[in-house]
Amino acid sequence: MTILKSNIPAKAKCLPRGVYPPCITLFKPTARQEIDTDACYAHYSNLIRGGVAGLVVQGTNGEAVLLSPEEKIELTRTARKAAADLDLPDYPIVAGISGQSTNETFKLAEDAAEAGANFALLLPPSFWPKAATNDVLRDFYREVADESPIPVVIYNYPGATNGVDLSSALLAELAEHPNIVGVKLTCGNAGKVTHLSELFSPEQFSVYAGQVDWLLPCLIGGGVGCITGMGNIFPRAVSKVYTLWKQNKIEEAKRLQGAASAAEKACREGIALTKYGAWKFVGPKIGFNDPATYFPRKPYKPLSKDRQLWCVDTLQHMADIEESLPDVVVLKGSATNGV
Repeated sequence: MTILKSNIPAKAKCLPRGVYPPCITLFKPTARQEIDTDACYAHYSNLIRGGVAGLVVQGTNGEAVLLSPEEKIELTRTARKAAADLDLPDYPIVAGISGQSTNETFKLAEDAAEAGANFALLLPPSFWPKAATNDVLRDFYREVADESPIPVVIYNYPGATNGVDLSSALLAELAEHPNIVGVKLTCGNAGKVTHLSELFSPEQFSVYAGQVDWLLPCLIGGGVGCITGMGNIFPRAVSKVYTLWKQNKIEEAKRLQGAASAAEKACREGIALTKYGAWKFVGPKIGFNDPATYFPRKPYKPLSKDRQLWCVDTLQHMADIEESLPDVVVLKGSATNGV
C-alpha cells in the first residue's frame, strides 16, 4: 500500500527540533502575586544554559489563563532579554497566544511578535466544546494563521480544553497552511505522530510530543522533539535524551528515557508539583530561596507537606542525573540541542 506524501512547499520558517520547556511563571510573595521578573529571567537563563532548544512562555505550565495580556508581554520580553544577554539574539522563543475568540487571539499574536517571540503556540477554543466543530476549529486556526505575524504551532491538549481533541485528519488539513508549522501533542496519541510524519516532512509540518515520557517513541515515529514541563526542573537531562538519539546512542537514550519517564509522573500531577520541584532542585541554585516565589497563582494552592515529600522522592533520581551533567556550551545565534 502506498501512502501519498504531501507536496506542499517547505515552510519559510520552521521551529527547530529538540526539547523545549513550557516555562513556569514565578511570582512575588505578595497578596497580588505580581510577576517576579528577576526570578523569571534567572529561570530562563538557567534553562538556556542547560541546552534546551528554545523557550515556551505563557503556556499551560506558565499559568497563561491566570495572566493578563500585559503580563504576557512582560514575560516574552524577559525571555528575549535572557537569550540576548547570552549572545543568542535569534534564539527560539515560543509564546502562547491562546484566546477563546478569534479576535482576542489576533491581538495576542501581535503582542507576542512585538514582544520578541518568533513562534506562537495555540490551543483550540473550548469554552463551549459542543460548538467547537471541525468547521469552527478549521476556520479558527486558518484565520489566526492568516493574520499572525509569526508562525503558529498547534497545541492539542484535550485535558485543558474541555475534551476538544483535534483529529489527525483535521491536523493534516491545517498543516497545509503556509503559516502553520507544527503541532504539540499533549494528547499522548502516538498514532497521530506516525500518521502526520508519514504525510509531511518536518520541513513541511513538524510533530512534538507533549511530555518527555514518550519522547523516544515520538522520535521513532517521525517526530522531532518534545515540549515538556519537566524541562523546567531538569533541562540538561531531558535535553540529553534527544542528544543521545541524534548521536545514535539508542541504548543510552532508552535508559535515560526510562529514568525521565519515572520522574515525569510528578509533573503530570499538576502545576503545583512542577513548580515545587523547580524550587527544590533549581531555585536556591539561581538565587531564589523563598518557596513562595514558586507557588501557583491564587486561588490555586501550594503542595501539602506529604505531597512535597512524595514529589522530592519521585524526582530525586533525575536530580542526581542532572547534577552529573554540565551546562551546554551555547553557540551564537543557534539552538543548542536542535537542528
